[in-house]
Amino acid sequence: MASSTLLTLILVFLHGLRGGNGCFTTIFSFGDSIADTGNLLISENGNIPSARPPYGQTFFHRPTGRYSDGRLIIDFIAEALGFPFMRPFLEGPGDRGFRRGVNFAVAGATALDAHFFRERGMHVIWTNLSLQTQFGWFKELLPSLCSTDSDCRNLLATSLVLAGEIGGNDFAYAFGQGKSLSELKSYVPIVNHAIGVLINDLIELGAKTLLVPGNFPIGCLPIYLIMFEHSEDHDLSTGCIKWLNDFAQYQNKHLQLELDRLQALHPYATIIYADYYNPIMNIISNQNKNSTGKVTLAACCGGGGPYNFGNRVHCGDDSASLCDDPSLYISWDGVHLTETAYRFIAEGLLEGPFADPPIKEVCYKRSQAHKVDDA
Repeated sequence: MASSTLLTLILVFLHGLRGGNGCFTTIFSFGDSIADTGNLLISENGNIPSARPPYGQTFFHRPTGRYSDGRLIIDFIAEALGFPFMRPFLEGPGDRGFRRGVNFAVAGATALDAHFFRERGMHVIWTNLSLQTQFGWFKELLPSLCSTDSDCRNLLATSLVLAGEIGGNDFAYAFGQGKSLSELKSYVPIVNHAIGVLINDLIELGAKTLLVPGNFPIGCLPIYLIMFEHSEDHDLSTGCIKWLNDFAQYQNKHLQLELDRLQALHPYATIIYADYYNPIMNIISNQNKNSTGKVTLAACCGGGGPYNFGNRVHCGDDSASLCDDPSLYISWDGVHLTETAYRFIAEGLLEGPFADPPIKEVCYKRSQAHKVDDA
C-alpha cells in the first residue's frame, strides 16, 4: 500500500493545531456525512454502518456516528479554535448546551429536497433531512440561544458558520441511478442556488463569517471507480477518472461564481470558499506508487476487490476487510476519507492555501478590528 508519503505531506503543511484565540463565540455546522458528528446515528436509532466498529477506531476508539476512522474536518477546526467537538443537534443540548456550537449536518443529506429527485424519476431511499430541514432546525433552536433580534444578530455576527460540504450526495444519487452527465450538469445551478439561499438567509439573520466547501475529486473515490469501472477515461498518472473530476471542478467553479455573487451583495460579510478538491489531488499526485505503477486509491475498510469497495460488503460489516494503518490511506470506506486526510484538509483551511481567506487570517483581522474598537 501507500508509504508514509501521506504523513510526510501532512507534516510539511502542519504547524500544529493551536488553541483558539477567542475570535468566534460559536460554531454552527450544516452539511452531510463529511460533517455529521452523530445526527444520522440518532435519527436512525443506531441502525447505520458508522454505528459499528471499526468506525471511530483511530481517535475515539469507538463508533460515534462519524463516517471515518476518527475526527472530521469540523472536529479539527473546532479544536484549533478552542471549541469542544460540535454536539449533534438531535442529541439535545445536554448539560453543556448549544451556546458554544451545534452541528446540524446529517449523513446522506442533500442540498435539494426529495421531491426534486422524485420529479426526475428517481427512487428516493436516502434521508429526507435535507439542507432546508437543517436550516429549519437552526431557526427552531435560535430563540433558545438569544432573547432578542439584536442579541441573535450579535450572536451570529461572532459565529463561524460551516455551510457544507453539501451537494455531493445530490450528484452521487443521480449518478447511481443512471442519470447522464449532461443531466447532472443541469442540476449544478439548482444545487448551488440552494446552497446560496442558505448562505443568504444566514447573512440576513446576522452571520458574518461563513465557510463554504466545494466538492472532492470524485473520480478518485472508490465508490465512483467501481460505479464507472469500465470508463476508458482514466488518468494514467493518478488512476482517477478524468471526466468525473472534470465534473467536480465544473461544479466547484460555478459554486465559486455563486459565492462571488453573494459576496458582492453582502460586502460586510466574509464568505470563504473551502477547496476540498486540490488537497486530495495534492496528496494523490505526491503519493508513492505501488508495484503496478498506479496511485493507491483503495479504501482502508471495505468489501475487497481492487479498491476494497463493493461486493455487497461494507465497512462496519463483520466480513469487511480492514487495512493495518488508516493513516497511510486517503479513503476510509470508499466514500469518506480517513482522519489523516481530513486533518490535512483542515489545516489547509485554517492556515492556507485551501481557503480564501484562511480561517486564521480572518481571526487575526477580527482581533485587530476589536483592538481598534477598544482603543
